[in-house]
Amino acid sequence: MVKERVNDFVSRLGVVGELLVFLWRAKMWWLIPMVVALLLFAILIVVANAGPAGPMIYTLF
Repeated sequence: MVKERVNDFVSRLGVVGELLVFLWRAKMWWLIPMVVALLLFAILIVVANAGPAGPMIYTLF
């Protein structure tokens, strides 16, 4: 039951889910926090460029 839910969740994530599954199966757990941090940073950049919050976020850097 839990395994089915995990597989369903991973299938919804697409490429990112497959990357996380690969890192988990290849026992590269130490890379998972780095990949998550890079993904969050990429999302921040996309959001900063897309809306009126752009100038506010640019002042942080």
